[in-house]
Amino acid sequence: MPNDVPITEMIDIAASPVPLLERARGLVESLDRWLPVEAIWLTLSDPGSHVYATVGITGLERPVLDYLDRPTVAREIQLAELNHDRAPVAVTELPVPIENHPTWAECLIPAGFRDGLAVPLVEPGGPYLGMLSLLYSSTQPPSGVVRDSIGQLAPLIARAVSPLRSLLATARLVRGATAGAVLLRDGSTYPLPGLEHHPSLVDSVVLDIARQTLLAGEVYRSFMWPSQHSHGPAHHARITVLAAADAPAFVLGTLLLTPDAECRGLTPREMQVLGLIVDGHSNQQIATQLTVAPRTVAAHVEHILHKLEVPTRTMAAVQAERDGCYVPAALLTAVKAPMLPVRVTTQAPTALLG
Repeated sequence: MPNDVPITEMIDIAASPVPLLERARGLVESLDRWLPVEAIWLTLSDPGSHVYATVGITGLERPVLDYLDRPTVAREIQLAELNHDRAPVAVTELPVPIENHPTWAECLIPAGFRDGLAVPLVEPGGPYLGMLSLLYSSTQPPSGVVRDSIGQLAPLIARAVSPLRSLLATARLVRGATAGAVLLRDGSTYPLPGLEHHPSLVDSVVLDIARQTLLAGEVYRSFMWPSQHSHGPAHHARITVLAAADAPAFVLGTLLLTPDAECRGLTPREMQVLGLIVDGHSNQQIATQLTVAPRTVAAHVEHILHKLEVPTRTMAAVQAERDGCYVPAALLTAVKAPMLPVRVTTQAPTALLG
């Protein structure tokens, strides 16, 4: 990589705790000082709206940006197979002549651009994030040195604009969490860097509960979950669902697992009963669901009220939801709302700077 590449400066920007847009602007300014380029367009892909959201620019006028903010542009990128991990490629090297690309013919060429270098941004093991586009007024392709340097910088740039930055920072606020997963709007998940993978986090019921929680606009939910990998006396782990912040719209949030979480001394059966109380079931309904006598349920409820230090089952339900000390009724009833097919990636991204 050439000596004048601002690698140290870009590493500092990528590791900075400032908001995503500020990091993106810093990266573009750094690249603009180094590259012999007329314009830079740094974007994030938003599958939900089928457009590329601009997060950093230089050298582009407003009419050009307005044109680029269209679903047809995203479609062209997909057709050119630039929306996955690959080496930087010059637009003039694509199989279809540049004049046959509507975005170039109708917008970029009239604006004075004759070639461009497309740099897909993908975190290793993670999702496709977006695109770094370098635009040139000359038809002379970028040098091999520049192309190789940009290719090596691409993971760093992806890391800097990754939505995982804020997700991991928020996850660290959950004390004792050892495993984590990112939940995307399309239903797919992948591990949160820096934390372990755990099979409970990709259980269909857990994902259904998490999706319903986040799509309803809730920012936090916590509950208990049976865990074969937990070694505490209750053999349950705590699942925490957190909404995403400072992240693209296609990221819903994170799921975190805390093993052997303390739960007011409740037994596994009491946590099940409490989950059904939270769901609004009567003692008779709980007895039917658990195939036990109503007097047994009444005894469990009495023990629950004593352990939670509350006088009524309504207050017990409120306390349970606040503390996350219950097993959701969905686990027992197996009556789940329809959900999107789940795609699980078990290879965690490794390029995230904490």
